[in-house]
Amino acid sequence: MDINQKVENALKEIKRGSSEIIGEERIKELVKNYFEKGENFTIKAGFDPTAPDLHLGHTVLLQKLKIFQKYGAIVQFLIGDFTAQIGDPTGKNKTRKMLTPKEVEENAKTYKEQVFKILDKDKTEVVFNSKWLNALGAKGIVELTTTYTVARMLERDDFEKRFKSNTPIAISEFIYPLLQGYDSVALKSDIEIGGTDQKFNLLMGRYLQRVYNVGKEQSVIMMPLLIGLDGINKMSKSLGNYIGITEDANTIFAKVLSISDELMWEWYDLLSDKSLQEIEKLKSDVKNGRNPKEIKEMLAIEIVDRFHGKGAGEKAKEHFDRVHKQNKIPEDIPEFEMEPMNIVDALVAAKLASSKSEARRHIKGGAVRINQEKINSADINLESGKEYILQIGKRKFAKVRIK
Repeated sequence: MDINQKVENALKEIKRGSSEIIGEERIKELVKNYFEKGENFTIKAGFDPTAPDLHLGHTVLLQKLKIFQKYGAIVQFLIGDFTAQIGDPTGKNKTRKMLTPKEVEENAKTYKEQVFKILDKDKTEVVFNSKWLNALGAKGIVELTTTYTVARMLERDDFEKRFKSNTPIAISEFIYPLLQGYDSVALKSDIEIGGTDQKFNLLMGRYLQRVYNVGKEQSVIMMPLLIGLDGINKMSKSLGNYIGITEDANTIFAKVLSISDELMWEWYDLLSDKSLQEIEKLKSDVKNGRNPKEIKEMLAIEIVDRFHGKGAGEKAKEHFDRVHKQNKIPEDIPEFEMEPMNIVDALVAAKLASSKSEARRHIKGGAVRINQEKINSADINLESGKEYILQIGKRKFAKVRIK
């Protein structure tokens, strides 16, 4: 295969699933230089450590970065320990609460531990933007603010809406896009990748590289926001429609199987390591009568293996089949010893429900079983000397022994 064909094949993988690419010709040039001369280039992705754990939505960018590493990229995995204390205003209808330095430090630590489940450590530089933004100082930040006007900043969609509705906008929120853009100046990034909601901030990097005479303008790749388990909204912890990459293997497997057949293909494009040709073959198989559930199980196994090691996916599938198909109790459920008590209190004590009100809602909704028998009353008492298997839904179990 000649160089040009290799480059075209690489670009197909790079463009897969993306929403928009700015500066595609430059990306093609960088990849070609890698094939011809072995020259590496840099691609930056910034993550503000605003929560302790990553979910699958975050890994859309990580999967794309992994692809770039195959074709010569050194990933600049930027942890925004400075900017996280301000808070990204993107998509917000109010000023975000600032995080403390300790919160940022703890969250950043877990990010570093989690990303190398996907990225090649030898082709990744983990960088913290406090290094250059602290050094920039008050004088440098004031100079940075002179590069952009308030009028231009208000052209940004979320700022414009808040301004028109008289919703407060903090000056710090105007500074955030400038600081993110300055990261690209400090790192001299060749490419930056982010979600479609980050377009304003990503383009700011291109703009500031010109202003500060970096000698290049970064290309920009925008990826769609991963739709969550509900099939409607973007994956979000606050909406509860997420899969955390640190969740146990059985939970991840069951959650992946819960998505719709239509959403499955989008997840394949954005999350799977399978090639475009392999995915097309799977789509053809489904059209020709293959059960889409089998295809979904393959995706679930792949994702579980990614975060829990090879073979964990098959074990999770066996567990799922045992519990869901054969209606058996899992083997490794938590056990509790309790005083005699009401079922509502027992569900909370066994950590199956976070509160009594939640426990009652589950009972009312028919989601609670005792020894595999569905109950519809919150007035049941667990009796002394007996043992019970408590269950909420299809995934939550606990064994309870009453003293």
